[in-house]
Amino acid sequence: MDIAGKVFIVTGGASGLGEGTARMLTAKGGKVVIADMQVEKGEAIAKEIGGAFVKCDVSNEADGQAVVAKAVSMGKLMGLVNCAGIAPAEKTVGKNGAHNLGVFTKCITVNLVGSFNMIRLAAEAMSANEPESTGERGVMISTASVAAYDGQIGQAAYSASKGGIVGMTLPIARDLARSGIRNMTIAPGIFGTPMMFGMSQEVQDSLAAAVPFPSRLGTPLDYAKLATHIFENDMLNGEVIRLDGAIRLAPR
Repeated sequence: MDIAGKVFIVTGGASGLGEGTARMLTAKGGKVVIADMQVEKGEAIAKEIGGAFVKCDVSNEADGQAVVAKAVSMGKLMGLVNCAGIAPAEKTVGKNGAHNLGVFTKCITVNLVGSFNMIRLAAEAMSANEPESTGERGVMISTASVAAYDGQIGQAAYSASKGGIVGMTLPIARDLARSGIRNMTIAPGIFGTPMMFGMSQEVQDSLAAAVPFPSRLGTPLDYAKLATHIFENDMLNGEVIRLDGAIRLAPR
């Protein structure tokens, strides 16, 4: 896919991995719709990059439909990047008793159901596209995590939500193959995002040192580089790519 002139939806595009991806897609000539709950930041970034902003709870059908409608109004919708997500931490049984079921449910709803909601709605719109010379009509990229494989203590909800994204990557790719739509997932390791920056510098330094090579936190630019390559390389489909510097998470 040639990114220039195409329209892309980036959920969670008001910060972190999503913001980095939105900026890189724009730099390559794409038009971006930022879908996020952070209105002030989202609107500011959209204005800066010449894109559009739509307030969106990714797990809400009407919100997702509004985002897709906005994207289609701007041109040929060819890409979706799911970066919206939350990362609660709670033990299955902790000092205060059993894991809060509402916290678990919300994590699954936002991270997993939200990703699928946006995929199904964007895919429906993309299936009506005139195919590119490669035969493709669109590309989906979702964000899992190395926690899908190496979940740490307190990450039952988060790991389950990201494991679900990993698990649906191949069947969605197979579902959408007849429409010429590819589906991929990126599983980042330890990345410098707003969630990470909420931790102490000591914790951040310790986590960075645990990455074999390069021994640093990943950046939104690292993620954006891979996302844009996935869009441009039409043989990438139905796979999860770990973007983690070879780290394997310890129990805690």
